[in-house]
Amino acid sequence: MLRSALLYTALLFGANAAFAGPVDWQAARDAGLAKLVPAGEPAPVPAIEFTDPEGGTHALADYKGKVVLLNFWATWCAPCREEMPSLDALQSELGGEDFTVVPIATGRNAPEKIDKFYTETKLRNLPVLLDPRQQLARAMGVVGLPVTVLIDRDGNEVARLLGEADWTSEPAKAVIRQLVAD
Repeated sequence: MLRSALLYTALLFGANAAFAGPVDWQAARDAGLAKLVPAGEPAPVPAIEFTDPEGGTHALADYKGKVVLLNFWATWCAPCREEMPSLDALQSELGGEDFTVVPIATGRNAPEKIDKFYTETKLRNLPVLLDPRQQLARAMGVVGLPVTVLIDRDGNEVARLLGEADWTSEPAKAVIRQLVAD
């Protein structure tokens, strides 16, 4: 118990810009993000485009200069339904010039089902982005949902979490703050 309290405290201090430095991935896992796996070597994300409901095209390169929490999800995915409100709250709290949440509905997700999903889960702060042919998801090795990928300001994948997480938890916000401060 004492070890966990010390690690959690260290993680919180690490989130302070005055204590900026590399992310303490082990402390994050020990404090509650057990499924978070840092990249062995940060690697550039693919340059594959995705769309929005109006037909506009986007790419992860559009977010260069920001820390990005990229989340692959689908309307039929029960864990996604549990996770998305925390992503919405994270975007509301920390989103801005230095950080953004990029949720991408991958696979077949009818527009009316996405609208219903957003309404039922009370999502207000997240854009609707689409990867209908799963090109980006496949290029990034996504085989199940949800999958969250943390991307640094230079457009490199630095960590990945398979499955759902509470992105409003203090350990999750501490990781984001450390990435932004780095």
